[in-house]
Amino acid sequence: MAMELIPGLPYDIARGCLIRVEYKQLATVVSICKSWKSETESPEFLRLRKATCTGQKLVVMVQARVSPDQASNIVKYGDSPVYRFTLLEPDTGDWCELPPLPGFSNGLPMFCQVASVGSDLVVLGGLHPVTWEVSTSVFIFNFVSATWRRGADMPGVRRSFFGFASDSDRMVYVVGGHDDDKNALRSTMAYDTARDEWFSLPDMARERDECKAIFRHGKLHVIGGYCTEMQGRFERTAEVFEIASWQWKNVIDDLLEDAMCPKTCVCGSDGEFYMCCGGYVVALKGSTWQAVANLPSDVSNVAHVTACQDELVVIGSAGFREPHFAHVLDLKNYTWKKMETPQQYSGHVQSGCYIEI
Repeated sequence: MAMELIPGLPYDIARGCLIRVEYKQLATVVSICKSWKSETESPEFLRLRKATCTGQKLVVMVQARVSPDQASNIVKYGDSPVYRFTLLEPDTGDWCELPPLPGFSNGLPMFCQVASVGSDLVVLGGLHPVTWEVSTSVFIFNFVSATWRRGADMPGVRRSFFGFASDSDRMVYVVGGHDDDKNALRSTMAYDTARDEWFSLPDMARERDECKAIFRHGKLHVIGGYCTEMQGRFERTAEVFEIASWQWKNVIDDLLEDAMCPKTCVCGSDGEFYMCCGGYVVALKGSTWQAVANLPSDVSNVAHVTACQDELVVIGSAGFREPHFAHVLDLKNYTWKKMETPQQYSGHVQSGCYIEI
């Protein structure tokens, strides 16, 4: 017999009430009673919220804290930028901050990476904001309980500027980057968030520092980057790891149209690759990149792009030290919507990801 969630109401109706609770209130729901805690923490609860379109779409960003100069409209970061987690809900235009990372009162690790897995946000890597030591720490924020927990440290060499991607279910993947001696890496790893365990994957065919990792159609795509000898001169190639066969396929030559940093490359809900290039949003149609929209006039420098169901969220500025604004591109009709961006959320964005709660 199904447990009684709300006295006097059938189970299905009571569950229907709980799945409509906004994500900010889920931590309160969890604390009410054991039956509500069990229900809201179950994987089925999150699946139901998505299936019934009652969840909230969120863009999580590693964003600099700013002190705007009201007279000049120039964004001031102080002696050194201090980064924290911010959230944007594109459907409502609401902005907020996440609780600070435990043990990092001076800001987040510089260049840390983030990815979403179910109702969890996984944070790893980066440089300590005071000592600049490379971090191997793993932190996980659960949006249901609104709490942080530690994960198992990233094993192996201390790596920076690696590619990072999630299968959105339970696994995250770390690929490439460079070690303490600036040697680009071929090695790859996976982290099982449910079991809190790391394990190695086969090496890539090439070293890839500052590559972009994207999980698409059950495969891990690693795009661009550069080898040790090239030092900042990006490649146009890509490699694909098939999870089912547990092996890398042949290197894809000239996936990118230009030898450029692939940080803005994302995969839309339609399965196509998108990125920002030369003042346009471009999409990979077959083997050809095609412009699908002009970038907004106040976005000359693109800091971050996130695919958010049938939309792209683009964060950028008109120039150096100018405020960053959020724009949303509808991928069905390629029209833009500019989000209202409060001054305290106009700082530079280093990384980010999409999560639906």
